[in-house]
This record gives sequence, C-alpha cells and structure tokens, in this order.
Amino acid sequence: MTPTAVPARLSTAAAAFEADFRARLHWSAETDAEVEHVVAQILDDVRQRGDAAVLEYSNRFDGMNATSVGALELSQAQLKSAFDALPETQRSALQAAARRVRSYHEAHKKANGASWSYRDEDGTLLGQKVTPLDRVGIYVPGGKAAYPSSVLMNAIPAHVAGVGEIIMVVPTPCGEKNALVLAAAHIAGVSRAFTVGGAQAVAALAYGTATIPAVDKITGPGNAYVASAKRRVFGTVGIDMIAGPSEILVLADGSTPPDWVAMDLFSQAEHDELAQSILLCPDAAYIDRVQAEIERLLPQMPRASIIARSLNGRGALIHTRSMEEACEISNRIAPEHLEVASSEPHRWEPLLRHAGAIFLGAFTSESLGDYCAGPNHVLPTGGTARFSSPLGVYDFQKRSSVIEVSEAGAQTLGAIAAVLAYGEGLQAHALAAEMRLRK
Repeated sequence: MTPTAVPARLSTAAAAFEADFRARLHWSAETDAEVEHVVAQILDDVRQRGDAAVLEYSNRFDGMNATSVGALELSQAQLKSAFDALPETQRSALQAAARRVRSYHEAHKKANGASWSYRDEDGTLLGQKVTPLDRVGIYVPGGKAAYPSSVLMNAIPAHVAGVGEIIMVVPTPCGEKNALVLAAAHIAGVSRAFTVGGAQAVAALAYGTATIPAVDKITGPGNAYVASAKRRVFGTVGIDMIAGPSEILVLADGSTPPDWVAMDLFSQAEHDELAQSILLCPDAAYIDRVQAEIERLLPQMPRASIIARSLNGRGALIHTRSMEEACEISNRIAPEHLEVASSEPHRWEPLLRHAGAIFLGAFTSESLGDYCAGPNHVLPTGGTARFSSPLGVYDFQKRSSVIEVSEAGAQTLGAIAAVLAYGEGLQAHALAAEMRLRK
C-alpha cells in the first residue's frame, strides 16, 4: 500500500493554535530509561575491560566477527584504496565538496581564531593564546545510511584548527564498509579509523583502550545510544552537542515552485520518523499547492514510508497572518535548518534571530548546505539554536588567558588584590600579592 502524508494543517488565526502548535513542536531530548541503563552498562564495561568489551559489543550489535579490536582499524592504504576505486564522478564531487568546506573553515579561522595580546600603560601584558586540541574523536553514523559528508564536516574543521590527531569511529553493520565514507576520511586527513560504533565507540574514545586512544573531545551525531553516551562522558572529554532528530523550517511567500518546497520538506523527513518538517506561509492557496505536491511526489520516493511517518507524526503546514508573523514563529522554534523561500529573502533575514543555518532564496536548497556549500552541517537541534552554534574551527581550539604583570603593574594590582583577598578570608592570596609590593 502506498503511504500517504498529511502534515497537520494549522492556522495562527485559530483559537486552538497555541495548544496545537506546542503539541506538534514538542520533542523530548531525554532518552528512555532502558537506553540509559544499557548505555551506563556499556560505558562502565569499556572503562573496566577496554578492548575486550569493545570487541564483544561490536560483534554483538554490529554483526561483526572480529577477533581483536586491531582488526577493526582501517589502514591509510585502505582509505586511499577506497578513494581510488570510486567512479570519477564521485571522486570529483567528494574533492570539490572537501575544497569548499576547507575554504570556508580556513576563512572562519582567519576571522576569529588567532591569539592576541596588548600591553597597558604600566607595561603589563594581557592577552589570549589560542591552541588546537591534541586529539579528537569524530563519530560518523552508519546505521540506516552512510554519511561521507559527516566525515568532511567533522574532520576538516579539526584539521584546519591544527588538531594533532583525528580518530574516526564508524559502525559497519555486518562488516559492510561504505567506500565513500572511507574515501572521505582519506581526503579529510583522518589519522586513524576504526569500524566501531554505538555507545562502546564513545566509551573507547572517552576512556581509551589498549588499541583505541583516548581523545580530548568527541564530535558528530548518532542514535539515541550515542547521544546518551556522549552526555555521560562529558566532563571526561568535551563534546560538541547532543543532537536530536533533524529539522527543517521553510518560510515561504508563495513565489517558489511548490514542488521545490515539498521536496525540501522531504529532504529532512527522509532521515527518520522523528525528523520534523514545517512550512510557514501567509498564503493559504499556496499551502494547498504544496500539500498537493506532497501527495504527488511521495509515491516516487524510495524512503516514502519514513517520509510519511515523519510528516504525519511531526510535520506541519502553518498558515500565518503575515511573513512578519512567520518570522516570529520561526524564532520561537529556532530550527536546525531554516529556508527563506522568498523573492525577497534579504528583507526577512534581519528578522530571523535563531537558527542553526539560514538558507536564503529559492535556489538555496538545504541539501546544498548538507554536502558542499561550505558551512558546517553539524547544527544545533531541538530549539538549542537559541544558544548554540554550528560546529566550527572554534570547537577544536581552546583559549588560554595570558598575563605578564610588570613590576610597576604589580604595585597597583597587588594592592587591589590584597584588599579583595582579605575580604574573602584568603590570607595566602593577599600575602602572595603583597610580597611583590615595594617596601
């Protein structure tokens, strides 16, 4: 039976809009108790038994038949071989995407990634030293689909930042390796790669085993078990974010072909059943045309059943009073991907405060940002774009304050520090400052 997709039809003019809107938008980032229990066991087991536990869980969950974790490591020769064996069209596309992602992140680094300092009037030097992390781990999903683009988006900014070693983990269910993923690792400068996934991969990266080295930070999205594991190891290592289901919000003024908008809604709905696709538009007739295109195009999609469940469960076509109101609602949602499908996108962009990435104009499909436009596709989800940012060079750097107080500066600063330290009851602090005062 051909699946049907009928996203919820809402109107801001309706009395029940607020309640219906909140119900449609709601998604809890909390995983269920069973996931938390299983993840806690895996993390503790890997911490205690290292390679033996990683091997046991990889064979159990990924259908592997390995005899050692070392057998799950991919050599640089294998990565290059995968790249060399790709059809020329795929090699060229992968290289072009990598060039654009690298170019964007190099510009990003030049803009705000440098150390700085200055001296004040008494000769005291103040500043900030920016240094890359020593070693990072990137998690590349590999369950329902393979994501070479995630390799580029995680590894390249780390490489641009100057990270010394990049360790990639990627599940390969039943041992099936995706050539594009391996080739992307070759292009992006991955140092070591292991065919390990799930919570056990996160644990291995966080705690280290005899085979898999411990890292300083873990980035990259995964399923509920991966997200739970990243949450639990935060503090032992850094993490980028806790990623939820993918999201797209389209602001449309009715000028973009409706089949384009329908397909853009599909582009996130096809990720999984919990993905969210929302259209905001002040033109009711245009919303009708988009719904008609959804019905026409859905049977042609290979992942039609996933798209239908996503749109039926979490999708919405919302009729607004105006584009201004649509922008207000968009800011409340703070979507991961925000398309401004308008003939005047720059008119509305200043009104948009919260979004992971903003795609301006009818020709800027979200999928271009996913693969090759240049900006990073690892974005905040679940409304966290209100306070979070896309993955970038800054995620792979840390900042150290630099202070060099001159003798003259110590006279002024020492007196101030001593007063405050005595006020806090910390005598050693005060005396350490006072010892440097001229007698």
